[in-house]
Amino acid sequence: MQNQKAEILSQQFQESVTGTGRKVKGLRWYIISLVALATVINYIDRGAINFMWPYIHKDFGIAEADSKEALALITTFFMIAYAIGQTITGKMMDAIGTRMGMTVSIIGWSISIALHALARSVLSFNFFRFLLGLSEAGNWPGATKSNAEWFPAKERAIAQGIFGAGASLGSVIAAPVIATLFLAFGWKTTFALIAILGIVWIIPWLLINKNTPDKHPWITREEQEHILDCATDKKTLTADTQVYSWKQLLSFRNTWGIITARFFIDPVWWLFVTWLPTFLKEQFSFDMKQIGAFAWVPYLFAAIGGLAGGYFSSLLIKKGVGAAKARKRAITIGCSIMLVSLVAIVYYLPQLKDEPGVAIALISATLFGFQFLINNLQTLPADYFHGRNVGTVAGMGGTAAVVGTLLTTWAVPVITKTSYTAFFVLGAVLVPLAWLCGTFITTKKSNH
Repeated sequence: MQNQKAEILSQQFQESVTGTGRKVKGLRWYIISLVALATVINYIDRGAINFMWPYIHKDFGIAEADSKEALALITTFFMIAYAIGQTITGKMMDAIGTRMGMTVSIIGWSISIALHALARSVLSFNFFRFLLGLSEAGNWPGATKSNAEWFPAKERAIAQGIFGAGASLGSVIAAPVIATLFLAFGWKTTFALIAILGIVWIIPWLLINKNTPDKHPWITREEQEHILDCATDKKTLTADTQVYSWKQLLSFRNTWGIITARFFIDPVWWLFVTWLPTFLKEQFSFDMKQIGAFAWVPYLFAAIGGLAGGYFSSLLIKKGVGAAKARKRAITIGCSIMLVSLVAIVYYLPQLKDEPGVAIALISATLFGFQFLINNLQTLPADYFHGRNVGTVAGMGGTAAVVGTLLTTWAVPVITKTSYTAFFVLGAVLVPLAWLCGTFITTKKSNH
């Protein structure tokens, strides 16, 4: 009897040391919540310069007439690095796992955003933005791969919606937070303070995300079985799945469908992320306080759209609709909302000089539609591919998205010299092109 008690006590002690005795219900929701929080921080960091630039460019000897060209140049350095980083970090996530991959990424971008406080010229801003883009890129392939690991197919769009809502929420928070810090402390201290957020995030991430769900010591048996409820999900977590090279992945139609759809649709989101503060300042003469008070509204609707799009496709899957088909229906709805909203802006913009509320409402509808569809589009790599291919394909799609965004970034200073009508026309043209690629290039067949 004493020996039996001793064995029980020894086992309990071992479990308390290793953590194997602790079980957490709904562990996957804690993981996705942390990913969403990382995305919030990601967008606060990257958006800071867009909110402050219309008011600080003179500190660098940039005239008002040249401010948009300078911001386009700074954004270009960020986006080039972001394009490179999407593919590189996608491979990194597949190689070292999302736990350490996300940690490396967020340490890198926190240091990079802090360095912005040391900028003395546009050249130094370009260098620091390059470092930021290279490291921030890891958030997206990391999130997509994490969702593939922690969620069955029927829940992935909801999970992606939660993560995607983090991007919108980050922009919602960024507007008032950046405005408040800027008015209180100036731009240098603002960059330094927001860098702290990412470093703090690492602590709960490493504590909670100890391993994949097949090996995590805290996961309940019920949740583990729920995640591994079908053969395709098991392949996501096993090491024996065939790993394709970039060249092999490019031989699949599904890869090209994802790449081309991201190439056309993501620039529409970035048009607003980069240029919305400048648009509000030039079109409606908003000052920093007004931008802080109103620029967050479209992103709030974007966050709602992300959650709604994820819920919509997940509901279809629960009713028996195939995962890829459900995603495509959501993509169609999102594109329709975007197209109608952008066409309305083009039609009414000349009449909106004194009606900023109407413009903000239509932009809100556009971003709602974007987030409704984008999380479903970003989930397709996990639907079509498995194992150590998911992060790579997600990264390739992200790289294509950045290439498309670079082209639109270079175009904006040219097409907005007299008015912003062409700005919204550009967005309206890109939406149906993205829909055609995502709908007709991809197939129902998954690539193992």
